[in-house]
Amino acid sequence: MGDDTSTAHRVAAAVQRHARWRAFWEAETAIGAVISDPEVRRLGEEIQREELRLGLELRTRFQAFQDRYDEAVRDLNVEALIRTCPGKHGKWGRICVLPDAYEAAQLHWGINAEGQPIAWLGNAPDDD
Repeated sequence: MGDDTSTAHRVAAAVQRHARWRAFWEAETAIGAVISDPEVRRLGEEIQREELRLGLELRTRFQAFQDRYDEAVRDLNVEALIRTCPGKHGKWGRICVLPDAYEAAQLHWGINAEGQPIAWLGNAPDDD
């Protein structure tokens, strides 16, 4: 009787693994179809160009924040670093260098992964 229980548990675990695998496969397939759509790609590129244009346009207004951030990184000044935007943009290739007390719903400004000034609206889905 005990063998039947362990077999049932193994079968249930295998069914769960398969269901999880299937859900991930379906999600990846759907995401891949959306991302590969030419219009979605075109819009993404247009948004990126506009974020870079706006970043350059606002550079003179916000460059002091970038300079403070660069100095804090260079000097390993944790106190200064924790006073910058708390958004989790780094994993998206962006760093907002504005102070944590600013209204983040309005605008983020900083640098992208290539070191170019960039401005964007909104937060990452997992920001607090």
